[in-house]
Amino acid sequence: MEPVVTQTEPAMVQTPAAPVVKPIVVKDLTLGYGREPILTDVNLEVEPGEIVVIAGGSGCGKSTLLKGLVGLLAPIKGRVWLEGLEVTSADEKVLSQVRRKIGVAFQGGALFGSMTLAENVDLALADTARLSKAVRQVLVRLKLAVVDLDGYEEYYPSEISGGMQKRAGLARAMALDPTILFFDEPSAGLDPITSAELDQTILKINHALGTTMVVVTHELNSIYTIAHRVIMLDKSDKGIIAVGPPSDLRDKSTDPRVSNFFHRRPRN
Repeated sequence: MEPVVTQTEPAMVQTPAAPVVKPIVVKDLTLGYGREPILTDVNLEVEPGEIVVIAGGSGCGKSTLLKGLVGLLAPIKGRVWLEGLEVTSADEKVLSQVRRKIGVAFQGGALFGSMTLAENVDLALADTARLSKAVRQVLVRLKLAVVDLDGYEEYYPSEISGGMQKRAGLARAMALDPTILFFDEPSAGLDPITSAELDQTILKINHALGTTMVVVTHELNSIYTIAHRVIMLDKSDKGIIAVGPPSDLRDKSTDPRVSNFFHRRPRN
């Protein structure tokens, strides 16, 4: 009697999953102007699609940290990675790659007053993208429509309100479809209603596109509305003193500096 030969299925080979690249990783970052550091040994990571708010009192280093993250301020020491690319020691070729992945909405909109809104948005496209003028015009209209400025393509910055200028600046920051958006005090100088409308625009973009966002602000209403997580800085500590969802920092923190900030209480 011949032996029965049974065939077995080949074992499935498990291919290890590629590691998830975090949009932002900061290791031991020290920043300052001149000899005296403003921030020392900052460490943080930002998850894909997360809205992180950098908060704290005046002079704590919020805008300094933002400049360090986007490469506008060279660190005293430490390292920064954006979408897996290190920016703190990068050459111009790598920096060019990084700039295509990020957008920055500056505090005052930073629009060129001699250009229309369409020309301001097109500036980024014309400078870095090899696209025909007709294609760029379509993209410009789409970006302005995303921030509810469709129909305002031919307006100049002086002809629109401060809130509209902020949104136009956001449209320009989005011109190259960045995976990370940085905001420097987006609600500064806006009335409460316009500020709330801008918050909704930020949320709409985040929900629709999954864009990772870092927002520098001290406006509590905006923080509670848009932030998934807050990174709180303190001037005396020269670094991060609290991290977490805004409601947790408000209700659970035992640090009086954190509690006072989120409850709008004056310092003793």
